[in-house]
Amino acid sequence: MQNQQYPQQGYPNQPPPGQYGAPQYGAPPGGPPPNQYPQQGYGQPQYGAPPPGQYGAPPQQQPPYGAPPQGQYGAPPNQQYGAPPNQQYGAPPTQQYGAPPNQPYGAPPNQQYGAPPQPYGAPPQQQYAPPPGQFGGPMGQPSPGYGPPPPVHIDVAKDTEGLHKAMKGFGTNEKELIRILSKADPFQANAMRESYNQRFMKDLIKELEKETSGYFEKGLVAIARGPLATDAWAVYEGMKGIGTKEEVLDDVLVGRSNADVHAIKAEYQKLFHKSLESDLRGDLSGATEQMYVMIVAARRTEDAVPPNPQQTEQDVTELQRAIGGMINKDSVQTCQLLTSRNDAQLRAILQAYHQRFQKPLEKVISDKFSGHMKDALLLLLQRAHNRALSDAIQLEDSMAGLGTKDTLLVQRTVRAHWNRQHMQQVRQEYQKKYKKDLVSRIKGETRGDYERLMVACVEG
Repeated sequence: MQNQQYPQQGYPNQPPPGQYGAPQYGAPPGGPPPNQYPQQGYGQPQYGAPPPGQYGAPPQQQPPYGAPPQGQYGAPPNQQYGAPPNQQYGAPPTQQYGAPPNQPYGAPPNQQYGAPPQPYGAPPQQQYAPPPGQFGGPMGQPSPGYGPPPPVHIDVAKDTEGLHKAMKGFGTNEKELIRILSKADPFQANAMRESYNQRFMKDLIKELEKETSGYFEKGLVAIARGPLATDAWAVYEGMKGIGTKEEVLDDVLVGRSNADVHAIKAEYQKLFHKSLESDLRGDLSGATEQMYVMIVAARRTEDAVPPNPQQTEQDVTELQRAIGGMINKDSVQTCQLLTSRNDAQLRAILQAYHQRFQKPLEKVISDKFSGHMKDALLLLLQRAHNRALSDAIQLEDSMAGLGTKDTLLVQRTVRAHWNRQHMQQVRQEYQKKYKKDLVSRIKGETRGDYERLMVACVEG
């Protein structure tokens, strides 16, 4: 395959140890290459934000494909943290969205702040869908594979022919299927699938399902579908049949950018001809339903917005009020606050909460909540704190105990492998936390072509 002319995107590096008042659990060593993420021009490091060159800072070199135009990150001149003049940080201008003055940001008219949002598609007097980019910063760009293809030609003719030969005639060349598909990035996977379908007048997914089986088949299909369709299918299958597989919903939806969630919802509608939100409402109930509806509403603060000290302190106070009581807790308000903040803001909240109350917020949530809501909120905080470590823990959870949760292992391995740099960080975090190599661990839990495919995804 010819070398491609578009840059790789990755999960940004995480903040360094010591940011939470105590040594961080397994932050990745070192940092990005020099000058990769230059310091922003605010003088001293911002409150709660990682040091210069870390998570969330825009690159100085040519921006990657799909990134917003240069100059959109950061604050306008003579204005603090991007806040509108004479106005609370992150709040929309007065009267915007039809809200009267002094109405809390994000609350639709005549609706109490913190209540679950009205469903999209509701009558006009109930619907609340603010325009893109209104969450305190410019609308973020989707991850690779969740948006338009890059503006360059991707030559996949050789790989498409290789896939055809591997499944042509009697028998299947499993090693060739692994070699071709495991090295594809999101754009190449989508291009190969479309090229194969057009050139040979066959559906690549159906051919893979016909020629292979078991979890080996599931892994190949997940790669061939690409990350977006795979996420939509995972959510669909997580709600299909009796019971709900909340672990799958968490894997796909928790901590995702607004742009990615919108892309997943659109793909879900296209594939299954119904809305993701309506299926969640039909499959879940109570506070758990409200939490997932908040998540798929995609109303997080955009990633380009840095933490604001005053807002962080207010958030900590509100969280303590909502979950710090001896008897009652406000689950809806807790979910509303945490699911609407970006990763940098969540890290600032974790730090400020620990400093003020001398205990980790994760411990408080673990003590006060239970079941699926606890798992989702903890995953949200863990991903904001250190996404590579969080993925390493999830991979181990899919293999720990009696028997392997193979469906989760396949989905989590394939999802992490789309970004090679991130996968290597996951391997490093796994080694640090569990004192063993991730590849060796996977080899001990899998066999045959299934094992070879998972190892190829991890090793790159």
